[in-house]
Amino acid sequence: MKKVKKEKILILTGNYGNGHIQVAQALQDAMQIRFPHMEPVVIDVMEWVHPYVNHWSRLIYLQTIKTFPQVYGYLFQKTRKQNVLSHIIKTVFSTGMGRMMKLISKIQPAIVVSTFPWAAGVISKLKSNGLIDIPMVTIITDHTDHSSWIYPYTDQYIVGSRVVRDSLIQLGVEEARIADTGIPIRPQFSQSIEREKTAKKYELDPYMPTVLVMGGGCGMIGDGSTTIQEIDQLRQPVQFMIVCGQNEKLRMELSEKLKDSKHCIYLTGYIHDVHELMAVSDIMITKPGGVTTFEAIAMELPMLLCKPIPGQEEDNAEFLVRSGVAIYAETSRDLTERLSQLLDDAKLLQDMRENTKQFHPKESAFASLEVIFGTMKMNNRVSGINICS
Repeated sequence: MKKVKKEKILILTGNYGNGHIQVAQALQDAMQIRFPHMEPVVIDVMEWVHPYVNHWSRLIYLQTIKTFPQVYGYLFQKTRKQNVLSHIIKTVFSTGMGRMMKLISKIQPAIVVSTFPWAAGVISKLKSNGLIDIPMVTIITDHTDHSSWIYPYTDQYIVGSRVVRDSLIQLGVEEARIADTGIPIRPQFSQSIEREKTAKKYELDPYMPTVLVMGGGCGMIGDGSTTIQEIDQLRQPVQFMIVCGQNEKLRMELSEKLKDSKHCIYLTGYIHDVHELMAVSDIMITKPGGVTTFEAIAMELPMLLCKPIPGQEEDNAEFLVRSGVAIYAETSRDLTERLSQLLDDAKLLQDMRENTKQFHPKESAFASLEVIFGTMKMNNRVSGINICS
């Protein structure tokens, strides 16, 4: 029997924050479930285009955010709209056309999907020079807009909400080229999960108030003993699940600092089944990253936000608070007071859970694929594919 050649979807991403990678993975997983006749190819664009400097540029980027967050925030706001500075930055990061051409020639994709802004820049530059004629879809991975995502040769934008759609229109993007499907999240977050059974899997008490702490690896509660001491002042006994990511040093430090806590503490490193931890939680304390917060929305999990990075995370926090799915804490003491308030107010928690339902996030990855394949069809790149299958 002759093997049918699959159409390839090139998904370009970048490891400058986990959100871009998570969205690429969500698309890949959803495609394998619903569109197995397509072949997703996920590439870290910075690693491919700039293999010799990618590691150091990523370290510099992350260190700048950690050490000089206000500088990052200033540049973010300064380049929010198209101007001379944003054009210079785009020009610098849209280099590497030769390497990208080699990748395009090798993969021969029917469409290119970008979950990383600079990837969209390189593809747009190739198209503007007439070197390729492939449709491109850009997925914005935060609850906000920025000029770094916007390029003239992008065929379609996928955004998380009408708010971002309207912001893009204000920046000059045609409304017809914007689809507000929601930020794509992995299919696991659309599953129905039994709380009691899952809690027992992690040796947790399913009836005790449970707080999930995401972002420990970024210093959320790993910045010394102050936050830990404040949390220990909570009147009610609480079950804390703290995800430290790949920061094993932090996990060991917290294990020592929290050994005498009056609360029940569950510490973990990097974990794949975050959806299960969300399912057994009543509240999530987190930095306001676009993808993690949209996953929480899918799980109808109220959020307590803290320590946003100036720039997109501050915008994310403002959006989530305004939408009624999160509240914001400015200091460690404020964090404890806000957490206590949430734990004591069942109606507020229920209202926040109800507010998550306005976003319809559970099918966001599949809805995004419909947009992607629709863009392929409009560009006469698809033959015999039923995009409603």
